[in-house]
Amino acid sequence: MQSSNTSQIPSPFLGTIMEVCIVTPSAKHTMDGLLKLGIGPFQVFSFNSDTVPTQQYRGGLGSFELKVCFAKQGALTFEIMQPISGPSLMAEYLEKSGGNEGIQHVAFDLGNVPMAERQARMKARGFDVAMEGRWKGRRGECHFCFFDTEGSTGTVFESIEFSKDWEDPECLWYPAPPGQDAGVEHGLKK
Repeated sequence: MQSSNTSQIPSPFLGTIMEVCIVTPSAKHTMDGLLKLGIGPFQVFSFNSDTVPTQQYRGGLGSFELKVCFAKQGALTFEIMQPISGPSLMAEYLEKSGGNEGIQHVAFDLGNVPMAERQARMKARGFDVAMEGRWKGRRGECHFCFFDTEGSTGTVFESIEFSKDWEDPECLWYPAPPGQDAGVEHGLKK
């Protein structure tokens, strides 16, 4: 398809895709499915008021709890999010989808510019912050920010900024830590 107004297309600025997220009512079910495809093992975290003390949702203070699972696949991270309680974009997604899991957002690095500039660039293009938080690591923090892009793109775009001193917090592994037998019990395996 050719357009005669290509001079009106803004220059790209999203950068590299870092992460694809599946929102699900059952993180274990989704992890088991991805493990069959060779994606995993998964680090499993709880995002709550202790681990993410700064939470914002739709312009106000947030109070959400999510089970969040990460698996690296080359340079891409697969993320699984299961809403536990409180209003969140992930709970909205499950409500709209009739409780069916699916890809709810993709995360871009936005060329590694500071988060305030990322937010200003997105706002200038008409996309406000829909949800954000600051996740505490063992050291440092991760500032994550979801933009209200769904109405224009069909999905949510996220940007993530890790502090230079970031160290992952303690986690559970599913089905087992890398290099260990998956048949061994590790927190989530029944």
